[in-house]
Amino acid sequence: MPQVVTATVAPARRLRGRITVPGDKSISHRYAILAALAHGRSELSNYAPGADCRSTLACVQQLGVDVTTDAAGVVTLLGRGLGQLRSAGGALDAGNSGTTLRLLAGVLAGHPFASKLVGDESLSRRPMRRVMAPLTEMGATLEAVDGHAPLTIHGARLHAIHFRPETPSAQVKSAVLLAGLHADGTTRVTEPAATRDHTERALAEFGGRALVDGRTVSVDGGQTLHGRTLAVPGDLSSAAFWLVAAAMRPGSAITIDDVGLNPTRTALLGVLRRFGARVETTIASTTAGEVRGSVTVEAHTAHAIEIAPDEVPGLIDELPAIAALAGGGADVVVRGAAELRVKESDRIATIVHGFRALGYDADEAADGFAIRGATRPHGGVAVAHGDHRMAMAFAIAALAAEQVSRIDGADAVAISYPAFFETLPRLVAP
Repeated sequence: MPQVVTATVAPARRLRGRITVPGDKSISHRYAILAALAHGRSELSNYAPGADCRSTLACVQQLGVDVTTDAAGVVTLLGRGLGQLRSAGGALDAGNSGTTLRLLAGVLAGHPFASKLVGDESLSRRPMRRVMAPLTEMGATLEAVDGHAPLTIHGARLHAIHFRPETPSAQVKSAVLLAGLHADGTTRVTEPAATRDHTERALAEFGGRALVDGRTVSVDGGQTLHGRTLAVPGDLSSAAFWLVAAAMRPGSAITIDDVGLNPTRTALLGVLRRFGARVETTIASTTAGEVRGSVTVEAHTAHAIEIAPDEVPGLIDELPAIAALAGGGADVVVRGAAELRVKESDRIATIVHGFRALGYDADEAADGFAIRGATRPHGGVAVAHGDHRMAMAFAIAALAAEQVSRIDGADAVAISYPAFFETLPRLVAP
């Protein structure tokens, strides 16, 4: 039976400091996959160090791409060119990474061989029909177990489609666009709500082209991509936990340097302002199509926060962190977020159970949750259920408790932010 790693979190009066965070997970996945499909050498610095992005590297390496990582963490890939990946000769293990599985499904749908994508127990519970349907419509044949991984893809010559997903998903959009690069004609995706646009921006950096018209993105098949030297900005979704901690503990102020400030990812900053925090951003540059700079959050006041359904697509990864704002003494209510139930864990149930275990008053709804912050939590033992964002959210929420708390399954942070629990004590101020 796997060992449960526990982290201990003591109450903290305030947090102060200036740090950087690991490379952006979403961007790292996309750079690695596009580098594999490009001609020539790509060098990616500040590549995300977590297990999810390592899964992507392992998979593209198994598909015939030469991948090396030097002592400084710079990842070098020798791309094979569009449509030139080799059969893996065995199952491709995406681990816990839905991005790896869904994006590679799009790529492999256009290759003339069969591939099998597998994942861990958590990933094998996540829905795959949403990506299977458009890839099947494009001409590939996909097999799954009741709509879940393992996912077998029989690649084929693809034809373009105009796909209109019912549920906004950057992963599904990206999978279809990557398949579209291998298809005859122009593939279009029209989203019901805007999602992060890292694939569109990255494609342009590798010499390709994605046309954006409102919520419709189009790619032409048969484009030629070229290797690039790129630096990944810091991950704002990882920074979110520190920014929330700064907002909810009086006297706190934290600055995150060299972090990605892509406009499709910054909705959290507006939420923190609504909560009552002082938020300042400084844009340093736009590199490889991605805005980057610094963010400073300073605690000021605490107001109740309600996240409405139309806000959810732009905040889906930050909602666990936002829940911890209740530690500032105000209520947090989230509605229209049923998508949280099919993430690395059932995040609605896990949030509510974990916050209750820490002493918060919390309720679960079919599509969201409510965390009440009027009473200071007493502290306790919260279980992360193998979910990296749950482990980090519970740790931040525990800072507001009266007593020391424990986070069981804290090792889940290795998925995205391996040094999270080493960084936390550096930010606790007297």
